[in-house]
Amino acid sequence: MTALTHPTTPTTPLTAPDDTPGRCQAGERPRLQVARVFRAAPLLLDCGLPVNDVRLAYHTYGTPQPTATLVLHALTGTSAVHEWWPDLLGAGRPLDPERDYVICANVLGGCAGSSGPADLPTLGGQDAPLTLRDMARAGRALLEHLGVRRVRIVGASMGGMLAYAWLLECPDLVEKAVIIGAPARHSPWAIGLNTAARSAIRAAPGGEGLKVARQIAMLSYRSPDSFAATQTGQRQGVPAITSYLHHHGEKLHARFCERSYVALTGAMDAFQPTDHELRAVQTPTLVVGISSDVLYPPTEVQAGAALLPRAQYRELDSIHGHDAFLMDPGPLPTLVSAFLKG
Repeated sequence: MTALTHPTTPTTPLTAPDDTPGRCQAGERPRLQVARVFRAAPLLLDCGLPVNDVRLAYHTYGTPQPTATLVLHALTGTSAVHEWWPDLLGAGRPLDPERDYVICANVLGGCAGSSGPADLPTLGGQDAPLTLRDMARAGRALLEHLGVRRVRIVGASMGGMLAYAWLLECPDLVEKAVIIGAPARHSPWAIGLNTAARSAIRAAPGGEGLKVARQIAMLSYRSPDSFAATQTGQRQGVPAITSYLHHHGEKLHARFCERSYVALTGAMDAFQPTDHELRAVQTPTLVVGISSDVLYPPTEVQAGAALLPRAQYRELDSIHGHDAFLMDPGPLPTLVSAFLKG
């Protein structure tokens, strides 16, 4: 396999590793912290390989306490929730630092401060495969580091699939879960899109393939009606949609690692819990589908919810497809608040 590269620019300026959990003072900008976990005993990955001294980069909001709200980010997201989900984070919102202790960590295998593929062992000369369950077990170690014993989980897109992994791996920790725009397992359609993206990366390593992978993904993150409403006409002499896709390809190339992209999409594709496993979950769960989502159609998201004995399903009506949870949340904050408080 042709060597894959890291990004030239990190997503967020990193602080030095900090093993002392902290919080932002009033008026202070939320800061990235880095915990070192699995120092005394290794994390055993599902592939059978042990990993010691794992870095997990994270942000916290609010006053530390034993019960927290854990936010799980999307595929190319970071732990800086204040940068990408202002509709849900803030005073009076579902993730309220004045009331709750909110935590978000960059996943194991990510490239925003946590241990990525280059930091992990290889298997057969290639990056060791990661699973969403590996990521949940790493996240559990971070919660122990922070003194957190119970969590409410809120995850969207990949974060929603990771929430399913938490429900299966750490049922003793999770009080409630909110899963937004995510299925219980990937369909052939979703796996096919990721396969095409990884093929582009491997065919053109060094950045060009990652740009194409992002373009493929962006087409699945919106809907035809969304593009018709926002990307018609010309922009700088080319079709607006062409300019849009090139812009997002360049933007991701500047901040993301193609090895992480391969690892994380592979972990999502490999996550295939059985109906029996899902029916055994007893955690109260809110599952939200998106009416125009072409990546994870609402019928597919609802089918996952139907397997959870204590789940309720709601649907966000938007023309903007999968990305509606970020760009057109509508009643989503109200739905999430009511569920977490209820």
